Amino acid sequence: MVLKNCYIYDEVTGKEKLVDFLVDEKITAVKEELAKTISIENKITIKLSELNRTNIEEINAHSEKYILDCEGMITIPGGIDPHVHFDTPGFTHREDFYHGSMSAAAGGVTTVIDMPCTSLPPVTNGKNFDEKFAAIKNESVIDFGLYGGVCANNFEKFAQAMEELAAKKVRGFKTYFVSGMKTFPQVSLSQFEAILLKAKELNLPVLLHAEDSKIVSEMTKKYENANDDYLRYCNSRPAQAEVTAVANAIEIAKRVEGNLHVVHVASSEAAELLNQVGKEYFVTYETCPHYLFFTEEDFISKGSSLKTAPVVKSKKDQSELWKYLEGGNCSFVASDHAPAPLNEKQTGSFWKDYGGIPGAQTLIPVVFSEGYKKKKLSLKRFTEVVSTNAAKRYNLYPQKGSLRVGSDADFAIINSNISWKFETKQLLSKGETSPFDNELLTGKVVLTILRGKIVYSDSAGITGEKGYGKFLE
Repeated sequence: MVLKNCYIYDEVTGKEKLVDFLVDEKITAVKEELAKTISIENKITIKLSELNRTNIEEINAHSEKYILDCEGMITIPGGIDPHVHFDTPGFTHREDFYHGSMSAAAGGVTTVIDMPCTSLPPVTNGKNFDEKFAAIKNESVIDFGLYGGVCANNFEKFAQAMEELAAKKVRGFKTYFVSGMKTFPQVSLSQFEAILLKAKELNLPVLLHAEDSKIVSEMTKKYENANDDYLRYCNSRPAQAEVTAVANAIEIAKRVEGNLHVVHVASSEAAELLNQVGKEYFVTYETCPHYLFFTEEDFISKGSSLKTAPVVKSKKDQSELWKYLEGGNCSFVASDHAPAPLNEKQTGSFWKDYGGIPGAQTLIPVVFSEGYKKKKLSLKRFTEVVSTNAAKRYNLYPQKGSLRVGSDADFAIINSNISWKFETKQLLSKGETSPFDNELLTGKVVLTILRGKIVYSDSAGITGEKGYGKFLE
């Protein structure tokens, strides 16, 4: 298949340019002389606006016959969402790998990395990994990796368990400084230090949910009987909980020269602490689309559809996070995809409502609309923060996150000029509510290609087969 007239950011030259790609499962050629040096003899040219389920099936079966004309579109490497909770097995009433992967594909994401904590059993040793893998290996529409986890349960065998998980090719180890999960409780600072040391030995990163348990516990007791549900929840998880946790994690990471990645940073002050050490030590962090789009004031209209942990914060925090993203301090954006059915999201008490949103499908559209289209991000940085940087951080590059010859033929193709309203009913996730419901966005993913196959189009929906996605070893 030839992808013609692709407007890209070229990481090799550092320039934006128009190119053609010749692809099968890999990118086999890239040419700037449009269609002059890539053979087009006897090929059928189709504009993206002409795609339908019938001709997509024909293209997927006989791609060597076709040219897809991407004129007027922006093309990036397939998106990478390195922070999802697809919940299989154990919590599939909230989400499962099939629906989660379809939702991601509809948002231009071709690779996800799934968290270990929202599965039963949690992925905390080799045996549990095998149970998880058996349940998901034939479920995904897109490619996927897995993290291992380390928690306070059975910590006496943590080193052996981490070795087992590393042998299974996990991409890192997730742990928490505060956790409400009985099956995945938080670790102490001394345990965290031991985890960092072992992960360093295994040459893998440690991913940390950084909120201080003491502050969250004290603030919860203080505000749990307050009148306003959403304000008392915000007050129970203040910015200081993030700042304290990040400061403690940095101190330990510096002492042991650990490989640390802090997930879903919402506080600009916490981010600034990470900025100060990130260039000297192997310390990185991510943020999420909801922290870049909403503030705590939006709870008034959005209610518990916006409830997450950490909680969204102030306009200042939001503005600073955008600056850190564009400046290169914040490595990438991840969704923290964690949906739930309405009966768990709308219990009648904000305090009891499930915390988490279905974010994989809206990750690229939101960052494109709010970042690239509003000139907060260049095309270079947009490409990096939704694809390339996560691939590099988790040792997937250049197989993923790149448009070089030899990389997987993964593409997200975006119509940059469409203004559209996102509605929850468009979700392919099991999630039944989204804070982005009825929000206007500019730029829409119109085609998602994974390893040379069209897995989603805006006109035909999901066209990739269940089980086409493979585990990335």
